[in-house]
Amino acid sequence: MGNRLSKIYTRTGDDGTTGLGDGSRVPKEHPRVEAYGTVDEANSAIGAVLCLASLPAAVVRCLTEVQHDLFDLGGELCIPGHRIIDATHVDRLEKELDEFNEPLPPLKEFILPGGGPAAAACHIARAVCRRAERRCWSLARTEKVHPETLKYLNRLSDLLFVLARVLARHEHGSEVVWRRTMK
Repeated sequence: MGNRLSKIYTRTGDDGTTGLGDGSRVPKEHPRVEAYGTVDEANSAIGAVLCLASLPAAVVRCLTEVQHDLFDLGGELCIPGHRIIDATHVDRLEKELDEFNEPLPPLKEFILPGGGPAAAACHIARAVCRRAERRCWSLARTEKVHPETLKYLNRLSDLLFVLARVLARHEHGSEVVWRRTMK
């Protein structure tokens, strides 16, 4: 691969624009940039989860694979018309979801984000992933976004919710249940 990034700053963005993967330039606040930028945030949040000590090996394996997918997904969004994420990626997430969710007790109440450092970090990653999904839907209202990209982000936020439940049990044995205060 060589030295692809021999110089980190280019000064080309000093005018408020950024380059897409196809060479075109758009404003830095363009919906496409918002979409792939928020996918990058989600990937970074997952990286923070992975930095926490003593995670189950299955969770590390799953989230590491997800990080690679998200890097590809961001690349897909950065190059209009490019496609990397497909139905096999979504199917893999659904399989992971089912496997991690199966041993968990059914939810009878809402749970609060928390349950330990890794579980809380996973809830943050889930919330950022939901934002990435919203940004991609905003982009899809005006430009072509492949349906599998949108499905992938939707399933990923569900997977992160389930993994937060797994990690809460791993760290503290339980989750924090929402205390209903209806009058």
